[in-house]
Amino acid sequence: MTGTTTLTLGGLLAALLVLVANLHPWYKGGREMKQLAPFGKGFGAAACAAACPGGILGWAHTHTGAVANGTGGRAGSAATGTTASSGLTSGQLAGLSATGAVVVVIAVFLTVLAYKTAGKADKRRIAGGFFVGSVLLLTAGVAGALAWLPGALNGVGDSVVAAVQGSGVL
Repeated sequence: MTGTTTLTLGGLLAALLVLVANLHPWYKGGREMKQLAPFGKGFGAAACAAACPGGILGWAHTHTGAVANGTGGRAGSAATGTTASSGLTSGQLAGLSATGAVVVVIAVFLTVLAYKTAGKADKRRIAGGFFVGSVLLLTAGVAGALAWLPGALNGVGDSVVAAVQGSGVL
């Protein structure tokens, strides 16, 4: 299966179904923010992966879109009899530097550690957050709303490098 940078209506359907499946227990329950934390961790890792122009994280981001397009297209067609293959306006996060990449790898690594120590339900929520985040970040709206993220990652990375090199310490 090849990767994609264009999301279809079927892909959007798949992402929205997973989003609703994750938000429904929160809405029906006590609506405590800590219930959304595992989903948010996965979404945050996906946002970091979406900022990557390549590598394994960029690959995972684009292939998640391809999986969503295929799965959501089949689900929409089977449920309604209509085709959901028309594309949405695509968007992407751009401008990640080498110093920002260090921060991305650490953020994703922390999410993987959280996944490994989580219970079964929270593992599904983290994976769901990654799926939804990765898919929605293929759209112009969500990518545009998070256009500040690569610059922020680069800034944090630059600060870490400056601190390690001793710039401005003495």
